Amino acid sequence: MRHLIALSLSAALLITPQASLAQSNSDAALVAKAHKIHDHVITLDTHNDIEPSNFTADCNYSMRLTTQVNIPKMIQGGMDVSFMIVYVGQGPLTPEGYDDAYKQAIAKFDAIHRLTEQIAPDKIGLALTPEDVIRLHKAGKKIAVIGVENGYPIGLDVKRVKEFYDRGARYMSLAHNGNSQLADSNTGEKDGYSYNNGLSPEGREVIAEMNKWGIMVDLSHPAKGSNLEAIKLSKAPVIASHSAVRALAPSVTRDMDDEQLEALKKNGGVIQVVGFASYLKPDSPERTAALTKLQKEFFGDLARRGARGEAAARSCPVESATDAKSARRGGMAAYANMLPEDKRADFQKQIAEIDAKYPPAPRANVKDLIDHVDYAVKKIGIDHVGLASDFDGGGGIDGWNSTDQSFNVTLELVRRGYSEEQIGKLWSGNLLRVWGEVDKVAKQLQKTQK
Repeated sequence: MRHLIALSLSAALLITPQASLAQSNSDAALVAKAHKIHDHVITLDTHNDIEPSNFTADCNYSMRLTTQVNIPKMIQGGMDVSFMIVYVGQGPLTPEGYDDAYKQAIAKFDAIHRLTEQIAPDKIGLALTPEDVIRLHKAGKKIAVIGVENGYPIGLDVKRVKEFYDRGARYMSLAHNGNSQLADSNTGEKDGYSYNNGLSPEGREVIAEMNKWGIMVDLSHPAKGSNLEAIKLSKAPVIASHSAVRALAPSVTRDMDDEQLEALKKNGGVIQVVGFASYLKPDSPERTAALTKLQKEFFGDLARRGARGEAAARSCPVESATDAKSARRGGMAAYANMLPEDKRADFQKQIAEIDAKYPPAPRANVKDLIDHVDYAVKKIGIDHVGLASDFDGGGGIDGWNSTDQSFNVTLELVRRGYSEEQIGKLWSGNLLRVWGEVDKVAKQLQKTQK
């Protein structure tokens, strides 16, 4: 047996140089092909969270910050378009809660406008239409678009839908984690529903207003029943701005099951498959609960204080070589750099304790992401699938931990045999098509609903 093994090893050694050379040439050709495609297509990421404190004159996205997304990283990774997110976590359904949520939302709207109009208008522009995306791309600029995550800041004032549109919002989800006044959340599967796994009367009214003014309906985060009802009510195609496939991750209530995917296809919409490790390859329920609690404790509190102007003084989080290495490793520990220095040690200590008590599963990588893309493409067709990261909101996988690594996604798509036309659809074409159709429906509705 040992003799056979030795012969096998010798044979392998004899053929290795030629095999390696052929493999090397093949890999080089594939990488070159992928680079050519990545440079040709418009790359668009539909979900990047922001903090207003990183949108000031002295500290902003024209600098290479520790954030997963900023202009230098977009340039390095060949990422053309970033949907920057006006996110507000779910709070109490009270006048005070709605008022606080509205103020948080406006702070983020204002931050994005500040970046594109005052801080770096020579580097990045705000797109309000698909045509703006094409125009700004041809002008050689990076592109920001605004999405709203959670309709909670709308409160009970449906007129805010038009206000948010005027401020630049081009998609909005009706709920996040926790039932809102508009829709049940995916968290209702374990926490219970407010609207019988569906929409409230106010939620239905908000969808009609979104259709009228041209805001894409986003299915990421609401409950399955809410989503199916929203698809039936919407007069325009809908999107899931950052969701994965539930068939490959059955325990993740945030992911879309086959029934939702089929309804999305029939509606003409698109699912933006997300590079969020735990949505692609979920951890144990115990670890997920512990990390969710930790994230809420540190980052939820930070967001609330920042919205009220109470954020602790901090130095601008410009990325160092150490920070960059940490970010590429990914995981929750990488987000320590987003915290004030007085919070980092405690955050890292608690991460270590969670790791020891509930060891993480092997982290999802780019191959896992494209496995979800493959499934969706086979299930509902290439015209209904896109890509998203959820960077700076928990997203990131091995090989795509920040926007400067975006080429790796294109490379894996090329490895799987996707053509340049198909990759163009996945990166931006399908989303831009839906956005354009939503605009057309809005113009028609505005003529008939004066």
